[in-house]
Amino acid sequence: MGVPLIAGMCIMVLYNLVDTFFIGLLHDDYQLAAVNLGYPVMMISVAVSNMIGTGTASLIARSLGAGAREKAEHALTSGMVLTAVNGLIVTLAGLLFLPQIVSGLGADADTFTYTSQYTEVLLGGSIVIMGSYTLGTLLRSEGSVKYAVAGMLCGTAANVVLDPLFIFGFGMQVRGAAVATVLGNAVSTGVSLLLYARGKTLLQPHWKYRVPTKEVLGEIFYVGLPASLETLLTTAAYIVNNNLAAHYSALHVTATGLAQKIMTLGTYVYQGFASGTQPLMGYNYGAKNYRRMLSVLRAGLLIVSGTELCIMAVYAVFAPQLIGIFTETPEVIRLGSRALRTVMWILPFVGAVSMSRMSFQAMGKPLSAFVITLVRQLFLYVPLLLILDRCFGFSGMLWAQPVTEAVMTVFAVRLLVRTIRGAMREAESA
Repeated sequence: MGVPLIAGMCIMVLYNLVDTFFIGLLHDDYQLAAVNLGYPVMMISVAVSNMIGTGTASLIARSLGAGAREKAEHALTSGMVLTAVNGLIVTLAGLLFLPQIVSGLGADADTFTYTSQYTEVLLGGSIVIMGSYTLGTLLRSEGSVKYAVAGMLCGTAANVVLDPLFIFGFGMQVRGAAVATVLGNAVSTGVSLLLYARGKTLLQPHWKYRVPTKEVLGEIFYVGLPASLETLLTTAAYIVNNNLAAHYSALHVTATGLAQKIMTLGTYVYQGFASGTQPLMGYNYGAKNYRRMLSVLRAGLLIVSGTELCIMAVYAVFAPQLIGIFTETPEVIRLGSRALRTVMWILPFVGAVSMSRMSFQAMGKPLSAFVITLVRQLFLYVPLLLILDRCFGFSGMLWAQPVTEAVMTVFAVRLLVRTIRGAMREAESA
């Protein structure tokens, strides 16, 4: 479940990396900074779609584990309808408050116009961005990982082709990068819908389920709302990070943004394994096979930790070369290498945190998953970000995330193991 998903997620990260690469060819660090500043808008779309996708995927996995196929298909149809509605809401609200959003992202006089151009297009395409993410999650929830990857692959291929066309061919520059991203997501969404329409999937949406019942809505939002809040908290922390970097210079924003984007190739490995274990954990929890859940958890932790250490070694050795792919500015390369070689220390720890959080969502225990994110982002990362930045400057700001993840690994894994063992004791005594 994990390996194909990781491949698909690494393909998906190319959306933003391809935008960054082609914008870098313009040799304009302000436009590069605008892409970094506008990235949280994409994250907000993911947060809203995560509310539906994660909640629906958890309900589908648990329903299939319990043998309730009809309920699973009802959840699938409801998830699709809710995604379309939420996409329209995000577009309308985002475009209405565009200037305020751009200012809040940390844009200054040099980057405001470019950031506005980039975010305006992304907000206009929210429905297909959210559709691409949600449909991929729903396909994975029934075990159709190859179809989820196919959608992402087609979307990324379209983005790679369209980026130079809109950026250079039509002279749209940073706005063109956003247009290509939206169209790429539209292709991904279309492929996923086509797979459902042709009956290639295990589950099928049905017109009779187009109006969600209170029961299905309650179960989707019970799991999905905390998951959405988790992503929103992560986005808020990203915005705080960008605003702190902007106090130093636009080059610092560009450098930290490039380091974070390169880091996504490493972080998607642990996210892929965590998402790959989610259906397994949910299915076995529905079937009350708790010993298998512990086996999946142990195997996942060993695999993801070993893999991330290898990725970390690559980042340590080749940081300047990796940053240099996107910019020729010596100062950005120096700052970006420094940022990458610091932030990479999250990799040995963060996989365990993500796997624990995903497992709680799969088990239908969203509050426990939310507690992990709440402690991680609100009580540890953001305070450490502000304190270490004030005490140690730019270096302190960079070290806030590795320190947070090291502490959270112990907290999250202990909480998950205690929950599973508690369920085992209840089952044995029943």
